[in-house]
Amino acid sequence: MPTNEEIEEVIKMLDKKTEEGVSRIGVHRVETEREDFVKEVHHHGRCDIGSPFSDGSVGNFGC
Repeated sequence: MPTNEEIEEVIKMLDKKTEEGVSRIGVHRVETEREDFVKEVHHHGRCDIGSPFSDGSVGNFGC
């Protein structure tokens, strides 16, 4: 279970991102051996990061 300090760190990180203009944020918590593991993925569209539409594996239908 995360400590209050760890939760505050995450809140500060998310606040900083929104202050920098990031409008969509997805957060996924994964159990890992590494405590320092953070992965950022950027996508310059309106599709959800990692969705079939964002990675191009699904095309436009009916065109």
